[in-house]
Amino acid sequence: MLPVAVDAMGGDFAPDTIIEGAHEAAAQGVPVVLVGPADLEGRTSPDGVELPHIVASEVIGMHDDPAQGVRRKKDSTLVRAAEAVRDGNAGAMISAGNTGATMASALLRMGRISGVKRPAIATPIPVPGTTPTILLDSGANAEVQAEWLVQFALMGSVYARERFEIEHPRVGLLSIGEEATKGDSLRKETFELLGAATGLNFIGNIEGRDIMSADVDVCVTDGFTGNVVLKTLEGALTAIINALLGAFDSEPQYREPADALMPALAPLYETLSPDTYGGAILLGVDGVCIITHGSSSAKAIRNGILLARDMVDHDMVTGIRDAIGASAAAH
Repeated sequence: MLPVAVDAMGGDFAPDTIIEGAHEAAAQGVPVVLVGPADLEGRTSPDGVELPHIVASEVIGMHDDPAQGVRRKKDSTLVRAAEAVRDGNAGAMISAGNTGATMASALLRMGRISGVKRPAIATPIPVPGTTPTILLDSGANAEVQAEWLVQFALMGSVYARERFEIEHPRVGLLSIGEEATKGDSLRKETFELLGAATGLNFIGNIEGRDIMSADVDVCVTDGFTGNVVLKTLEGALTAIINALLGAFDSEPQYREPADALMPALAPLYETLSPDTYGGAILLGVDGVCIITHGSSSAKAIRNGILLARDMVDHDMVTGIRDAIGASAAAH
C-alpha cells in the first residue's frame, strides 16, 4: 500500500512522540512517511531505521484559525500531508494537531465524496465487553440539517461495518427520550427521515445513557452535542480511573488487595483508554484522514496509523461513496 502521511509537528508532544509512534507502526509493516521540517531528516529509531520524509516548512498551531491557517500556510505539515493523499503519494493522513485545521486541510485538498453534504468526525466510544459505539458527528458541524444526519448515519454504518465487522450496525438518534415524539424539531424531522431511509438499521431514538451500552452501534447527532458528549465521557472516565487508583493507594492495608486486582482491571483500562483506538476519523472526504488527540502517546499514534492502513485496505471511501449514491438513487 501507499504510505500513511504523518504530521510530525502536530500535538502536544511533537515531534518526538509522533516520530516514536510512526517508527512503531513501521516496525509492524506499515509504510510511513513523516511530514515536517527539513531538520527531521535523519531521525532514526533505536535500531537505526530512518523513515521517508516530506519537507514542510510551516506549522499550523493549536490556536491558529483553521481555515486561515490552511489558506495562508500552504507549506504547512497538514496541507502537505493532505496533498500527498490527493496526489497519490500517500494512502492516508494522520495528525494530532489542530483538529479544525486537519479537517479543513483534508476537505480543501482532498475534496468531498460526491453527494456528501458535510463531512463528520466519527469517534469510537468504548463499551466494556463488546465493540465500541461510533459517535458522529463529534465536532465537525455545530449546526446541521436533518438530511445531513441521515448521511452521517450512512457513513457511520459503513465505518462500523468495515472497522468492527458489524454486518448490520444498529443506528440510534441521540435525543432526550426514546419516544418518536421526544426532542426538538430537528430530531423529530431526522427521526422520520431515518425511518424511511434505505440501507440503514435504524432502531429509533436513544438517550445519553445508551451510548456506552451494547444496545447501539452508531450514535448520530449534531457536532455541538456530540463534542459535549465526547468531552463529558472523557472527563468522567478519567475521574473514575483516578479515583480508583487513589483509593487503592490511600491506606497501606489496601495495597495488597489492589495489587491482586490489577491483572483483572488491566484489560478494562485498556478497553477504556482512547489510545487503544488510535483516534477519530473524518468521514465524507475523498481519502482517509485520522484525527488523534493533542496529547496522544506514541501508542495512540501507532494505533492511528494502523487504523489508517486498515481503512485503506478495506476501501472504506468507496463503501461510503456507494452508500451515499444508493441513498440518493432511492430518493
